[in-house]
Amino acid sequence: MSTGQQARQAQRAAREAADSGPVRTLGRVGLAAYGVVHLLIAWLALRIATGGGGKASKSGALRTIAEQPAGRLLLWVIAAGLAALALWQAAEAAWGHRHRQGRRRSVQRLVSAGEALLAGVLAFSAARVAAGGSADTADEKAGLVDAALELPGGQLLVAAAGLAVVGVSVYLVWRGVTKRFVDDLDLAGADRRGRQLAVRLGQVGWPALGVAYGIVGLLVVAAAVTYDPKKATGTDTALKTLAGQPYGVVLLLAVAAGLACFGLYCLLDARYRRG
Repeated sequence: MSTGQQARQAQRAAREAADSGPVRTLGRVGLAAYGVVHLLIAWLALRIATGGGGKASKSGALRTIAEQPAGRLLLWVIAAGLAALALWQAAEAAWGHRHRQGRRRSVQRLVSAGEALLAGVLAFSAARVAAGGSADTADEKAGLVDAALELPGGQLLVAAAGLAVVGVSVYLVWRGVTKRFVDDLDLAGADRRGRQLAVRLGQVGWPALGVAYGIVGLLVVAAAVTYDPKKATGTDTALKTLAGQPYGVVLLLAVAAGLACFGLYCLLDARYRRG
């Protein structure tokens, strides 16, 4: 067997493994877990808006889960589901979305690649907390930004990364407003109320997620401009910054409600995701 044939055979085996029923089933568990994490972020954002404590971030949500009875066991399940989701979406990025044509297929493959990356990072964080460690802290994130700023052209690199996050946030808002997320769902088996609920939650949830990421991106740009890495420490800093603005509490409550809608949408996405 030639080297080329071996490579094709290995690629086919990897694709079949990633497309297998067990991986997709566990990946749906990962989608549901992603929804639960965002519901917790929404709840933590609500606490910040009402003067409570906590960190409204993925790390804060994971720590909240770990503090519950059997929380670490649940985190292992979440980590496994998210890892399977990352594998599933990586396969979709490489070979999937064949029912689409041209540019739309390319865009959806990029979306799947982004989902694979996010799921993989969150799976690692969940496993780290489940094993008794800590999720990424604000100091660690600031340290990474500080290290990037020290590189040749570091300010430009960090600013470019921030602008890239802003670009992603604009896409997330557009995805929700245009209902493009519906392309990922197979709602043929849902009743009329179920279809309407999925669409409405997505229309609110995706833009809210985009707003949250947009603020993060702007803070990363601000960190580059002011050479202050502490400004770029993630969602918690972004939402607390929002709360500090005029009418910030009202805006934060609106974002929290939107993130809750996104979390609920993810639960429906786990049920109705195409494939």
